[in-house]
Amino acid sequence: MSHRILHKEQLIPGQTSKLVVDAPHIAAKARPGNFVILRVCDKGERIPLTIADADPDAGTITMVYLVLGKSTALLETLGEGDCIRDLCGPLGRATRIEPCGTVVCVGGGTGVAAMHHIAKGHHRAGNRVVAVIGARSAGLLLFEKELSAFCDEVLVATNDGSRGRQGLVTEVLRARLEQDRAVGEIVAVGPVPMMAAVAETTRPFGVRTTVSLNSIMLDGIGMCGACRVTVAGGTRFACVDGPEFDGHEVDFVELAQRLAAFKDMERAAHDHYCRCQADA
Repeated sequence: MSHRILHKEQLIPGQTSKLVVDAPHIAAKARPGNFVILRVCDKGERIPLTIADADPDAGTITMVYLVLGKSTALLETLGEGDCIRDLCGPLGRATRIEPCGTVVCVGGGTGVAAMHHIAKGHHRAGNRVVAVIGARSAGLLLFEKELSAFCDEVLVATNDGSRGRQGLVTEVLRARLEQDRAVGEIVAVGPVPMMAAVAETTRPFGVRTTVSLNSIMLDGIGMCGACRVTVAGGTRFACVDGPEFDGHEVDFVELAQRLAAFKDMERAAHDHYCRCQADA
């Protein structure tokens, strides 16, 4: 079933875009933490994307993606009014959200968009939400305005100090935990090295830490095995058992190795596609 793109915005030109898509059946059932699988064309690759927001009244969902490989480059050619060939969801286990006082939601890169839906869910549950977001520079920050609309605090870290505190999100997080021992949970969504660092930062404090492993998924139904990850010594599948897990129990070293195994092929496919488009 095709779904029309109602709004497209290039958040970071040539790198990151946001789509608002007409998908009333998915919007009605989507919960924080859920994701969708889409295909741009009949023979296209399946692309898993976390739902950044859902509006059941308008019948829309919002997705944010990084243009990284051939398939996302193809997705980037679509504009407002165009249709996505297939859109399946919501998939994955929803985020466990329960009253726990203060929740610190940490996001990096496009993970900030996925974290946005989770943070909103905690806000609606009555928790006090502190967002910690980071990027290399101010121009690469995502969703700061959207998070400020409902979060009690939005703390920013940039590598070059062009906005917020100069440094990493983990430095902001550690300072926050040292000041406030009443934090009930940490949620981290972003690059694997960032989530691994967040888990190690929170471990000495003994705070429950949830990470989202959406970046390793492929088919989204547990059949391909690409998203298998070791959690607490056992094999789990991110798409059907997750995508969220206890960050203190994830084998991040193995996870990083598995992700790196496909990086060269993904880059080669992207470069080949771009050359073909340029020659056409």
